[in-house]
Amino acid sequence: MRSHGSEMAGLSASPEQQEAVPAPASRPSARPLQPLLGVHRSVSGRCWLPRLQDDAAALALLRAHALPDALARVLAARGVDVAEAPRHLEPRLRDYMPPPDAVRDLPKAVGRLADAIINDEQVGIIGDYDVDGVSATTIVREFLQEMGIAPQVHIPHRVREGYGPSVEAVEALRENGASLLITLDCGAMAHDVLEHAAACGLETIVIDHHQMGTALPRAHAVVNPNRPDDDSGLGHLCAAGLAFMLVAATAAELQRRGHVNTRPDVLRWLDLVALATVCDVMPLQGLNRAYVRQGLKVLARRARPGLAALMDIARASRTPDAYTLGFVLGPRINAAGRIGHAADALKLLCAPDMQRAQSLAARLEQMNRERQELEQVLLEQALAQAEHQLQQRGRGVLLVHGEDWHAGVLGLVASRLKERFHLPAVALGTDPLTGMATGSARSVSGVDIGRAVARAVAAGVLQRGGGHAMAAGMALPAEGIERLHAFLNEELGEEIAALPEQPHLKVDAVLTAGGASRALLEELERAGPFGAGNPAPVFAFAAHRLQWVDVVGERHLRCTLADGSGNRLRAIAFRAVDTPLGEALLNAREGGLWHIAGRLQRDDYNGRNDVQLHVIDAAAHQ
Repeated sequence: MRSHGSEMAGLSASPEQQEAVPAPASRPSARPLQPLLGVHRSVSGRCWLPRLQDDAAALALLRAHALPDALARVLAARGVDVAEAPRHLEPRLRDYMPPPDAVRDLPKAVGRLADAIINDEQVGIIGDYDVDGVSATTIVREFLQEMGIAPQVHIPHRVREGYGPSVEAVEALRENGASLLITLDCGAMAHDVLEHAAACGLETIVIDHHQMGTALPRAHAVVNPNRPDDDSGLGHLCAAGLAFMLVAATAAELQRRGHVNTRPDVLRWLDLVALATVCDVMPLQGLNRAYVRQGLKVLARRARPGLAALMDIARASRTPDAYTLGFVLGPRINAAGRIGHAADALKLLCAPDMQRAQSLAARLEQMNRERQELEQVLLEQALAQAEHQLQQRGRGVLLVHGEDWHAGVLGLVASRLKERFHLPAVALGTDPLTGMATGSARSVSGVDIGRAVARAVAAGVLQRGGGHAMAAGMALPAEGIERLHAFLNEELGEEIAALPEQPHLKVDAVLTAGGASRALLEELERAGPFGAGNPAPVFAFAAHRLQWVDVVGERHLRCTLADGSGNRLRAIAFRAVDTPLGEALLNAREGGLWHIAGRLQRDDYNGRNDVQLHVIDAAAHQ
């Protein structure tokens, strides 16, 4: 039982080429980092710190590969060295894709699936109801269909069935003739259900990536790079990334056995792999970066009607990027599983033509609006509870709950609390009829919520639960909520105590409005796509004046930054009205110099070919 943080993803950004000579090489110092530009506490309460601690690493990259200074600093700050830089800047699948036998049980899964295809067996699929699960299900379903197999597919209803395979779903698949079951983005902890499946005569292939114990479920193959005996180093892949490996290797195996003359074009599924990787907040490193970089190229071709229709209805006209995946497509696909049934999302991704896709996209758009309204109502209640807890107990795990809180938005509520207070957060909804509380947890870097949830299950504090370091799901009797809260605070107390009292903003470089060009942005995008594990670059614009600050839309602020030479840069602060940042920007209209921090992004509105700044923080120039 768990849900992912699928509302967030990296936002492409880029830095400015400074005219100054690169700083001389310096050794990393054990002394505390000094605040950048003297910003100890910004308007949002953050201390600005330089992300790069060793200028020598950036200088080496600049000299070896003739890179722009800002790009060299971005790469060095993310641990990319001179030898890795060329491969990092042009990530190709063949450079990162391991052989199938690198992943435990993947060859067994490939062999069994190939047998099923050759023998024309009936295959049943059980997938998760989030973006990753639905994407993985689409990949495997379409591959089997191309191989002449019409699989039965079951996506559980989030509220009525909950996460993962159920006895009822397994029995229904078996009664309809399935002899092979494939679980996607679930199954690694479904011991009882898979034991029942085996008793029914079903063999199972588990494709999952969530944390699991040493005991394996009863299955022909358990493909999970996070199982304790897997040493592939691919624990950062999502289920769709693993499903892609499965179908690619199976296609090769079928060709080797002479069942097909030519392999299917597996690369066409990379749009779904990229979507799931970003929406499941997987680190954009190694193979994942290659998946997303190449998947965005597939998405830009608009060959999948469902995704093309969804971009159209969301008015996403610019070239697709990680923002498109995480903030445009992801929330709308997830809305089906949150508000209605994820089967609608599956139908959209598999839609054969634009007419059908447009109808389904409109349905998902409406569900997403309902999700936003519901989320806002519950968030107001959750914020009040969280603030009361902080006043009464101090810093710790935030745990909020309410009767009949909709299960579909609890993960989003937990995410908003985590972002607001920089602490791990749990949101639970209680069913008054059953007395059960179910919900989701989200965490911050350095606090492993998935491990704590697994220990709570082992200790009997939770009836069921699972996830990974940054997100988890759980269920327990409502009377055990306080015990759970105490248990999590005990388990995570040391990790929370080690978190900085004051949140930091890591800044990659100091720029000027005159240097923030479109050409520089395109250079810096070579270090992307940006997201989890490869953070979007943040830049500080020192001592700039703000001109024409005004409200646009409902809650956004548009403004213009001007440097000392009169160069200007368009900027926008999203959802800033009635926030400390928004108040500061509006006050800045009265004059004075300000330090502004943000991420550079493309500005293609109305045919422009420019760059703008996404403002995320500010501090008055002293």
